Amino acid sequence: MEWIKNSIMMQRGVGAQREPVTHHLTEEMQKQFHYTIGPYSEPVLMVKPGDRIIIDTRDAFEGALTSESDSPSALLKMPFLNPQNGPIMIEGAVKGDVIAVSIESMLPRGHDPHGICCMIPDFGALTGTAQTAMLNDPLPEKVRRIKIDTQHVYWSKRTTLDYKPHIGTLSLSPEIDSINSLTPDNHGGNMDLPDMGPGSITYLPVRSPGARLFIGDAHACQGDGEVCGTAVEYSSITTIRVDLIKSWAIEWPRLETESSIMSIGSARPLEDATRIAYRELIRWMANDYGFDQWDAYMLLSQCGKVRLGNFVDPKYTVGAAISKTYLEP
Repeated sequence: MEWIKNSIMMQRGVGAQREPVTHHLTEEMQKQFHYTIGPYSEPVLMVKPGDRIIIDTRDAFEGALTSESDSPSALLKMPFLNPQNGPIMIEGAVKGDVIAVSIESMLPRGHDPHGICCMIPDFGALTGTAQTAMLNDPLPEKVRRIKIDTQHVYWSKRTTLDYKPHIGTLSLSPEIDSINSLTPDNHGGNMDLPDMGPGSITYLPVRSPGARLFIGDAHACQGDGEVCGTAVEYSSITTIRVDLIKSWAIEWPRLETESSIMSIGSARPLEDATRIAYRELIRWMANDYGFDQWDAYMLLSQCGKVRLGNFVDPKYTVGAAISKTYLEP
């Protein structure tokens, strides 16, 4: 990942030039996993900008589903899904700053690496939910237990998928609110964006002292929309590097890869999430790349790309992106 050397994180991060200290946030250190993201939980780790953290994450069901004969309605209690590691404190972070989270690697964890995908009553894109009221009966409950390794996801005898991991939920604490780990918003949250995997850097606005970073909900692979409500959910060993960018005024999460920049919006209805994402991308292009606002608006109508994160959660997530080739002076 040679491009990281020229990334925004490495150009502007206060810890970019220091030799990183590596921390390991184990399950034993974490002790209690969190289902809300906010300023009130006890920190589990303090790091300096530029440090590396190896994190042992649990799957979205905290290990409750182990067999294809399991019943999600019997074993899962909504909204206690997506257990989060953290909060991790970043030294020197204050409101108005940005935390950069570079995902370096994601490996399956455990002696029998596998993922779980399931259908949960009243949850998913093609069924009635608490937000989309229907008189129809819920769809059937189903559980798939899927063998995985660092190359493939062995869905069935017929179908083998590529192992393309990403982090489903990544957040900094809101200033005053505590938000459940299923809901994305401008703090980050359960965005379920497939681009947020190894080789990406996510930029999150700081609103609470120390930033209070939460992370969890690893996916071995996922299609656009996470249509049935769950991806291939698995326990991971996720390695990240964090840095601090001072006085960068952003309102919504942003993402950088080798080839593009992306702004991320979360809302209902889906078109409002798309509007937020494109508006924030236009502002980014104008403030940091010298574009006239209206020229950026018209240019994105020709070459902008949209990525659907999820449209199954309490709010839907969309990323709006532009190739870096169009940002060059």
